[in-house]
Amino acid sequence: MESDIRFYRRRAHEELAAAGRAITQSARQRRMILAGIFFERLKALDPSASAELMADQVSAFKWANGSPIDCS
Repeated sequence: MESDIRFYRRRAHEELAAAGRAITQSARQRRMILAGIFFERLKALDPSASAELMADQVSAFKWANGSPIDCS
C-alpha cells in the first residue's frame, strides 16, 4: 500500500497529463481542478514536495492561459 504523499504526488501528475490530452476545454478545466486538489493535499502533508511539483504547476498555469503544457 502506498503512502498518502506518494498517492497525491502520483495523482497530481496523472491529472496534469490527462489535462494535456483532453480534447475539450471543459475536460481540461476539470482535470486542472483535480490536479490542484491533489497538489494542495500533497502540500498539506509534505511542504517539501511542493518544490518537486512547481515545474508542473507552472506549466499547467501556462497551459490554462492558452499555452501548451510542456511535458518534457
